[in-house]
Amino acid sequence: MQMNRLRFLILLALLPQFAAAQSPKNPRLKHELDSLHAADQKWRILLFDPRVSRRPDSVARALGVTRESLPTYIPTQMLRTDSANQVRLRAILKQYGYPGKSLVGTPTNEAAWSIIQHSQDIKTYLPLIRTAAKRGELPFYLYGQMLDRQLMREGKEQLYGTQAMGYSNTNPATGLREGQPPFIWPIKNAAQVNELRKKAGFSDTVEQVAASLGITYRVVTLEEVARMPKN
Repeated sequence: MQMNRLRFLILLALLPQFAAAQSPKNPRLKHELDSLHAADQKWRILLFDPRVSRRPDSVARALGVTRESLPTYIPTQMLRTDSANQVRLRAILKQYGYPGKSLVGTPTNEAAWSIIQHSQDIKTYLPLIRTAAKRGELPFYLYGQMLDRQLMREGKEQLYGTQAMGYSNTNPATGLREGQPPFIWPIKNAAQVNELRKKAGFSDTVEQVAASLGITYRVVTLEEVARMPKN
């Protein structure tokens, strides 16, 4: 019963992504990408979706592990799944190029993007994502989100305000790690970011993005980030 309940909650979280499905040219590839994407999302739903993550006892029973082990068990399984997904996706990209709307329909055209977004391969595939987005095979705002993540990884200002960061440091008095307040990563042109977001196809503002993450939005510079404690 607990496993069925857990599966239902995960399916419920995934339903909006399949609401507008279209007929694909390659049904077999669509089916495989849908399966890869479901695996990609499963552990993230267990970690981050409050409908599931706030039920740790039920999750632990469904997974057959102890409640105490969940903070390490779920991330470990997520990383293993990501690794397997990425190996298979590299082969798919090599064979088909980016599997976009014309090949696998929507919303499956976003599956490969999601797997790449959760990988260390963003820099490698960012040009491919950009081309797919410019051709209408993928929503352009998803390219913007991936570009922002790569810019943040390189320590550069993001363009669209999609990425947030939060550091932790060791309290010298207690010797314990303490989280610092998260913030929206520095934006190249913060005054015009919402106009740029609208042009890229985002439906919300950077302030709304911050609020959805529980962050009070403020403009942060790279110089401020450099001074933040990270030890």
